[in-house]
Amino acid sequence: MKKILFVGAEVMPFAATGGLGDVLGSLPAALKKEYKENIDIRVVMPLYDAVKAEWRNQMKLEAVFNLQLAWRNLYCGVLSLEKDGVTYYFIDNEYYFKRGALYGYGDEAERYAFFCKAAIEMLGVIGYYPDILHAHDWQAALTLPYLNFEYRWRREYQNIKTVFTIHNIEYQGQFSHDVLSYVFGFDYSDYLDYNGCVNLMKCAIEMANMVTTVSPRYSEEIKSDEYSHGLAPILNKNAHKLTGILNGIDYKYYNPETDKEIFMNFQSGELDKKVKNKTELQRKLGLPEREDVPLVAIISRLASHKGLDLIREVAYGLVDNNDMQLVILGKGEAQYEEFFTELERNRNDKVRALMLYDRDLSKRIYAAADIFLMPSKSEPCGLSQMIASRYGAIPVVRETGGLYDSIKGYWLLNGTILGNGFTFANYYAGELYERTCAALELYHNKELYPKFAKKIMDTDFSWGTSARKYYMLYEGM
Repeated sequence: MKKILFVGAEVMPFAATGGLGDVLGSLPAALKKEYKENIDIRVVMPLYDAVKAEWRNQMKLEAVFNLQLAWRNLYCGVLSLEKDGVTYYFIDNEYYFKRGALYGYGDEAERYAFFCKAAIEMLGVIGYYPDILHAHDWQAALTLPYLNFEYRWRREYQNIKTVFTIHNIEYQGQFSHDVLSYVFGFDYSDYLDYNGCVNLMKCAIEMANMVTTVSPRYSEEIKSDEYSHGLAPILNKNAHKLTGILNGIDYKYYNPETDKEIFMNFQSGELDKKVKNKTELQRKLGLPEREDVPLVAIISRLASHKGLDLIREVAYGLVDNNDMQLVILGKGEAQYEEFFTELERNRNDKVRALMLYDRDLSKRIYAAADIFLMPSKSEPCGLSQMIASRYGAIPVVRETGGLYDSIKGYWLLNGTILGNGFTFANYYAGELYERTCAALELYHNKELYPKFAKKIMDTDFSWGTSARKYYMLYEGM
């Protein structure tokens, strides 16, 4: 039996803020479902204050021990629960994790140093030694130097192989050299130093046996200066162990046939039921209730790399020149929140700007939308275009990262519909405008649109294929 331990800062449904949590909430269960008794899957994450009582009530205490972190002698608790055949461990220390949010504190280096060392120390305490330790993003990167610098001398730790997955290379875990001895308890190391500071992602890339990213295209893009945020030399040096595996989505959670959050359940080919979600959302948001008007949706963190400057350039033109409605859901940079709020105020009969994060509301919008815009400047994988497809909204995306790998452009060849969305190559507002108008035109084609909507919904974005690729990666190690 192959034993895999995932280490990450967030896991759905326990506590999550984005795509990392979705992956760690789906991939382990998908592996277990596919390989059953041939694989032992476990996951470790911090026990945040955000973890609800319904999960805490199912946990059992596995261990309590003191953890030495540099000069600190700290309490550490380990709790566990089992879900879908996967064992989840929760690292408990209220000083570090009983806070109002998951991230955004001045002591992030210390919080995740504690988490990473606790995850490694825990193995000896509970007597579980994985074949593969799979760490995700910078918050879990320190598991690799702790394993190699402080635990490899122990016989049980000697054969553990390591995988490090980059979900977003923009966030690398960069700190001043002060943290080395004072926080991490390390002497100076070339592995941890990069461009005059400590860089945890760089260290993990150098130390891991294999490095993965969340799409094949992104694994190539990040070897260039344009996408790497300074890590291109390290990634090219380690290109022999770098690979990209496209993420999937949880088909049980994102299922329009059974989803309790949407107004009416439907399956592919049931556009009459899908349209009921649109008219109900229109009613809830105070938009004109029209079955025949295309509803265009944007669900995104409002950040510049999400292509929102392109949307800002074309928004008034799209709304004024087309019979359509536009709904925006998200929060982030003030410049974009202010723009979309003003857009709603100026075009109140066509636009609703919901400047908030609401996962349940997002599902209702996916189910109601006819067209979904995602013109990202960079996108490691992207899940929104897959979720939109699952709920029958035509994705309009830029050809970058996982968007390139998952969405192929609409084309009609001898009467056969090819592709599963509308795509454009250059980071140019004119191309976004033209492709969105093309999607709007297709929507009004009573013969082709139902067929294309069904084709989109039938596209397989489940975790099955990706899980098999990860298993092959583990086997190869």
